[in-house]
Formats: sequence, structure tokens, C-alpha cells
Amino acid sequence: MSYPGYPPSGYPPQAGGYPPQAGGYPPQAGGYPPQAGGYPPQAGGYPPQAGGYPSQQAGGYPPQAGGYPSQQPGGGMPQGYPGGPVPGQPQGYPGGPAPGQQPMPGYPGGAPAPNPSMPGYGGGVPATPYSPAINRGYRGVIKDYPGADPLRDVEVLRKAMKGFGTDEAAIIEILGSRSNKQRVPMVAAYKTTYGKDLFHDLKSELTGNFEKLVIAMLQTPTRFDASQLKEAIVGAGTDEACLIEILSSRSNAEIGEINQIYKNEYGKKLEDAIINDTSGHFRRLLVSLCQGNRDEREQVDINMAKQDAQKLYAAGENKVGTDESQFNAILCSRSKPHLRAVFNEYQQMSGRDIVKSICREMSGNVEDGMVAVVKCIRNTPEYFAERLHKSMAGAGTKDRTLIRVMVTRSEVDMLDIRQAYQKAYGKSLYTAISGDTSGDYKKLLLKLCGGSD
Repeated sequence: MSYPGYPPSGYPPQAGGYPPQAGGYPPQAGGYPPQAGGYPPQAGGYPPQAGGYPSQQAGGYPPQAGGYPSQQPGGGMPQGYPGGPVPGQPQGYPGGPAPGQQPMPGYPGGAPAPNPSMPGYGGGVPATPYSPAINRGYRGVIKDYPGADPLRDVEVLRKAMKGFGTDEAAIIEILGSRSNKQRVPMVAAYKTTYGKDLFHDLKSELTGNFEKLVIAMLQTPTRFDASQLKEAIVGAGTDEACLIEILSSRSNAEIGEINQIYKNEYGKKLEDAIINDTSGHFRRLLVSLCQGNRDEREQVDINMAKQDAQKLYAAGENKVGTDESQFNAILCSRSKPHLRAVFNEYQQMSGRDIVKSICREMSGNVEDGMVAVVKCIRNTPEYFAERLHKSMAGAGTKDRTLIRVMVTRSEVDMLDIRQAYQKAYGKSLYTAISGDTSGDYKKLLLKLCGGSD
């Protein structure tokens, strides 16, 4: 028996760039959430009964042709979370401008005004046009399992948990070989078949970090993110790095879903929870990010990038004290391709890396937060490689971070993260995980890693 609407075909969108232009994700009309076949599904309950999970219209998420992961020529992953180049479009400064588009509105027009206190740009040489980024297709490691059926899969899970003892190997094999959109429907299929809650049964059979990893893998990305934000805020001490990691790496549409799920699940707005638990400029940074209102166009206007670079220089290195609000305004509202160009222009203009400038000018949580936002936007795989390294470095393992990054990036850019890890730390991510974890927990993490480099 096949499960209705599964598997949905096509991921990521193959035409129309990102976001998809017809009924896609994020929605183009009618606000948030999408009003027709969108996510969350509007009819048919959970899981949706038509069009797969989550249900979308043509061009949506997931799209309707080509399978998941994308095997189409020129197929790629959307920017951020999912992170990567935009499918089928020429790119500029990595992931940058599509030729022929108009400059984004909302930025002050014109070239930066000459300012004698500013360093020069190198003799007025025209800026070199950014060369297109290479689209390397799907960069995750977990792919759809051909012919997977949630009803058959939950039979295996039930058998693994029934009777004396638990067959952890069977659980690892099923969950480690299914994509997220094949795993999530198992929850409803299990309840339909056995009249029991899959999460409850797994928690009663499993323990420790292996249990936490299994539970994480059975949730949609945005529901898992919402639960992680909740833990980061209400746990013993605020996990500021977790808040920044999620809010700076997810798309506007994903942040919109996270906000909605957070309100529905926990009875209060995410923004209010952040305000109650943080303070000062760090609070303002988080509140800005959780609006999910970043410009997402791919166009980069180099004059605007130079102007923003000058604003950042004037707000920090070139004045007594630091205008954190100017950093906040630019880092939280500008598009990621634009900001990559800004960071590049800042380096050329000031002779100093933007991260080093932030470290010189700020301190405490707001310094850590601003630096993390810059690192995540400038090179997402390097940022997550560093997050993984820090989770395993020193005494003890920060398992919440390790689980979250491995689960959320396994179908996005894990191949790139592995390359960045090998380059930065001189050993493979697979080797690092193998040496820092053990047992069934290690085996399932290594499935999400996908191999050694």
C-alpha cells in the first residue's frame, strides 16, 4: 500500500529560481501562510492528502517534477536553509546578482558621496563584475529511498520495539536511509496503524542522545527548529549561539513557519520570548532576525554595496564608540548576496576583515551575535563546520549542537560542510564524530554525515 501523496516529486525548484514564482515557497501573494495548498496544509489534516508533504502548488516546495534530491541538470539548493546556489540562475558574488535585473529598492540611490576621512578604493578603478558561481547541484547526503512506504516502514519500527529489548540496528537502518519528507509521515502512519504515538513509544524504548537524535529526525525542519529555540530560551541559561545559528541561516519563509509553530505549540510569540530572555543590542539583533523580513533578491548593486561598507566603517572603526544600530540595520535587512559584496568592499576599503572590526568594536553577546551572523552569511558551510568543531572540542560534547547541525544540514549542504571541516581542521568530519561519540548514537550520526573524506 502506498501512502497518499508520497513521495512528492522534485526538490529543489527547477525553474523560476528561488523563491518559486507560482504558488511556490515562500508564497508570492496572500501573505503567510500560503493560502492555496500551502504549508501548513489547509485541508486534509496531517499529513496532507494530496501533493505530498508539505502540499504545494506548481513550482512550490517541494516542486512537482524531478525527484528529491534534485538530479536535474542545473538543479541546486536554495540559498540559506536550504543553503546553496539558486537553481538555474547565473550568480554573482557567490550566489549573487542575476544579470538584467533592476537594483533592489529601499537602498539610498547613487554612488557613495566622497568622504575625505574614508580610505580610498584604489585609484578609481571600476569594480570588476562578479563572475557567476558554479552550480554544483544537490549538496546534501541523505536522499529519497526508492519506493519507501511509511506504512511498511512503521511495521519495521514497531517490530523493532515490540517484545523484550529493542532492535536499534533496525531503527538506524530505516531512519538513516530515508529523507526527512519520507520520515515525517511515519508519525501519522504509526498512529493510523497501531493507534499509538510513535514519539511516546520511541521515548519509552530509547535513552540518551540516541533517543534525542531519533526524535529530531522524525520532525519537520521548522518544527524541530521551533523546539530548539524553545530549549535555547527556557533552559538553564540562554543558548545564545543556538538562537543566532537558526535565525541567521533560515529563509524568510522558514522563519515565518517557525514563528507560527512556536506560537501554536508554546502559547506565546517567539519575539516575546526573546525579549523576555535577552537585553540590549543583542536583544535588538535577535528581534530583527526573527522578523523573517530579509531582502531575498539575488541582484547586487555594487554602488550600494560600497555605500553600505562605508556606513559600517563610519559606524565602527572611524568613530569614537560604536553605532551598533547601524550594523544591526544592514546585517539584518540586506540580502545575503548583497552582504557578501559589502564584506568584500569593506575589506578593500578599510584593509581589515569585517569580523576583526566587529571584535575590536564590540564585546559580549552582541559581539558574538554579529560575528556569527557575518560568518553564516559569508560562508555557510564554513560556519557550520566551525559549529560542529566547537561542539566536539574540549572536555565533553555539546550534543544538542551536534545533533541539530547534523540533522538540519544533512539534506542541505553536508557535502560542503565536510569539505570545509577537512580543510579547516585537517581531518574528516566522519573521523571527528567517530572519535567523539559511541554506540548507536554514533552509528546514526555517521549516517547523516554520509561518508569519510
